[in-house]
Amino acid sequence: MASEGHKFPPQKQPTQPGKEHVMDPPPQFTSFQYKPSNKLLGRVALVTGGDSGIGRAVCHCFALEGATVAFTYVKNQEEKDARDMLGILRECQAADAKPPIAVGTDLGFDENCKQAIDEVVAAYGRIDVLVNAAAEQHKTHSVEEIDEQRLERVFRTNIFSQFFMVKHALKHMKEGSSIINTTSVVAYKGSPQLLDYAATKGAIVAFTRGLAHQLASRGIRVNGVVPGPIWTPLIPASFDKEEIESFGSEVPMKRAGQPIEVGPSYVFLACNHCSSYFTGQILHPNGGSIVNG
Repeated sequence: MASEGHKFPPQKQPTQPGKEHVMDPPPQFTSFQYKPSNKLLGRVALVTGGDSGIGRAVCHCFALEGATVAFTYVKNQEEKDARDMLGILRECQAADAKPPIAVGTDLGFDENCKQAIDEVVAAYGRIDVLVNAAAEQHKTHSVEEIDEQRLERVFRTNIFSQFFMVKHALKHMKEGSSIINTTSVVAYKGSPQLLDYAATKGAIVAFTRGLAHQLASRGIRVNGVVPGPIWTPLIPASFDKEEIESFGSEVPMKRAGQPIEVGPSYVFLACNHCSSYFTGQILHPNGGSIVNG
């Protein structure tokens, strides 16, 4: 992992979603120190935004743990990252797992989410673990800069998609299944530069807690992960070149985290024999920032 005081080379990606294959250095989605132990053997997992960033690390960890893995990506924009991810998953596919699949779509719309779920179920018959990791963010200087179109776009990607994915996935989930939503430390700390993004992340916290209570009687656990500053394509696609160099230095550990430092939190929450008494809870891999839960 990056050491204290590590600085990233200045870089900027002009469009969202960001691309992992052009990042310098590339995010670390795996580590030789990670020791799998069949925690998800026989399980079917669907990860939104799984082509890159935290989603890529989650997909890889899940596959190492024996799961059959499907993921979504933004169609016509993330093709290379999606192909790379499929190759990575095929290399570590467990003997009992089915081949991975990638679903290209825009998750901001109900029908697209239904089609994504239907495609995964057609391939695998069910969904045991749903991870909502897809997100977008845009830097702003003032609330006055956020127009209706952008506000709707960010909310569609970040929170509408989670409602839609859960709604359609539940038809194919049984007792013992798990839903894991991804929010952000800015939901707790606030962010003047990411006002609309932070608002969606706060909504995800509330959604996770309420959904956990709603589904407890069905034996489906719902939890969340709240990453701090993590080196993903979202960062060079959102911030200025000068900000990239010191990204993550504000936390007590004085560095940004890597996706592989977040992925095991999802493994823990997805694994019934590790987290069977966890629901409505939030894990905080954030480099030491103290936040109000």
